[in-house]
Amino acid sequence: MIAAGLLLAGALPGTASAAEPDPRVGLGAGWLDAETAISNLEHLANRPKPAGFVDPNNPGAGSFIASDLGFGGKYAFLGNYNGFNIVDVSKPADPALVTSVVCPGGQGDPSVFGNLVFMSVEETRGRVDCGTNSSVGTRFQGVRIFDVSDVRNPVQVAAVQLCRGSHTHTVVTDPKDKNHVYIYNSGTAGVRPASTLEGCNNNPADGENPSRWRIEVIKVPLAAPHQAAVVNEARLFTDPATGRIDGLQNGPTTPRHPSGGTWSPSPNTNTCHDITAYPEIGLAAGACQGNGILVDISDPANPVRIDEVSDPNFAYWHSATFNNDGTKVIFTDEWGGGSGARCRDTDQPEWGANAIFDIVDGKMEFRSYYKLPAPQTLAENCVAHNGSLIPVPGRDIMVQAWYQGGLSVFDFTDSANPREIAFFDRGPINPDRIVSGGYWSVYWYNGNLFGNEMARGLDVFALKPSQHLSAAEIKAASQVKLPEFNAQHQPKIEWTPSFAVARAHYDQAVRANTLGHPMTSQVDKFLERAEKFAAEGKRSAAVAQLGAISNQIRGDEHQALKQAILDLRASL
Repeated sequence: MIAAGLLLAGALPGTASAAEPDPRVGLGAGWLDAETAISNLEHLANRPKPAGFVDPNNPGAGSFIASDLGFGGKYAFLGNYNGFNIVDVSKPADPALVTSVVCPGGQGDPSVFGNLVFMSVEETRGRVDCGTNSSVGTRFQGVRIFDVSDVRNPVQVAAVQLCRGSHTHTVVTDPKDKNHVYIYNSGTAGVRPASTLEGCNNNPADGENPSRWRIEVIKVPLAAPHQAAVVNEARLFTDPATGRIDGLQNGPTTPRHPSGGTWSPSPNTNTCHDITAYPEIGLAAGACQGNGILVDISDPANPVRIDEVSDPNFAYWHSATFNNDGTKVIFTDEWGGGSGARCRDTDQPEWGANAIFDIVDGKMEFRSYYKLPAPQTLAENCVAHNGSLIPVPGRDIMVQAWYQGGLSVFDFTDSANPREIAFFDRGPINPDRIVSGGYWSVYWYNGNLFGNEMARGLDVFALKPSQHLSAAEIKAASQVKLPEFNAQHQPKIEWTPSFAVARAHYDQAVRANTLGHPMTSQVDKFLERAEKFAAEGKRSAAVAQLGAISNQIRGDEHQALKQAILDLRASL
């Protein structure tokens, strides 16, 4: 793949310029009292990590790091290397801790499905029984399953042991089977000896059934989750011509990273770091260390790779996000592994960044890079990390974590020209050295943005109207309500017809200046009158207004607006 150039050098809409210094530069340090900078967001709440999940003398301590997020109903499930916390977020400005589950083992990434919570365990200190004394008890590395029917008393009902533990996992559903879910497991730890788990081995690629160069597929019967078991060890990296199971990138193609430094981590595709499934379109995207891959998951138990890409700038393909149409995919590069300063003003924008691809006829075609546009200090670990879509109709917008670079909201509707539209950032934890912190994940869920800060706890944000995002667009996104959400199990978003959705499309046409005069004012007036009539219970009058204005809207570029008005008319 050919680099797209320094796409983020200089000023972009919504970011800083030479005449207007970016407020994220030069923020004062502190743990819970660092200076902050914010744009087009409202910071609603912060809740520090509860007792048992933080060392106040070392807030970045590895055994207490906050990790990924999952959501179910009114609850957020906050992963942590020491277990997980359940927080009631039904009042976004006043989130309330419900339960803490101490269950050491790192990495602690959670996913939610119905009354089940799945949790990744990678470290050798993990015990089957969640015990805290790692010198005794039966070791556990793999995927735990908890029943959270009673959120105040989660109960572990299964623990699937795996040869390389579980660094991350992905819930995968089968539209044809409502009785089971699948878990795609990505283990990145060293291979366990067979003495701790039968069948594990560190054989080379041409040896007998090596425990590397694969992902595990776990089948979970929803009525009997204790029967969860591995049903496939999928060889997603096989060379189709030779049959070798190590058929993708097996290390860097150059001795040193383009920055001149050593490769860290090394782009060696022997597992995936993260897989994002999109069951509605039958695809998954795997960020697999040295490659980004596209996978057919129409048969969830038997995933099949259909395309792969590499990038000489990428050190470690980390995570993936589709757009809602399934026509684009974003991959992140965790250059430095999350513990280094990778957003310095000397770092090029294609290093430790996002790579944006269009999906054309089942193949991925590179379009651009996107990287946090504000430089960070030598004392801040910063690189591309986890994010999710914000469901604004008619646009592709994503919120993303950048560790101590904070969060960035950006528009990639034009996949060749992504643009930042909102941000939040804190100063470093320590002004003199890197202390691990910042956002592991920031996700949109049912109207708000939630960030799990590794050292500082849970943050909640609301979007604010700006020149880049209208009040109607925010309202239309907020009307999307999901029963649960895991970023690695993307749902297909469908918008219920509403005046907010119609207005969102209208605002986009006005922003693009394509409607022209007098159509701009006419659409505005007809929508305003229709909404007034609808509020007064005058359905026929509202329908007449919407029908009249829809008949006047022409041009391919306005079909989304016209369709939104017609859908609204039909719904009244």
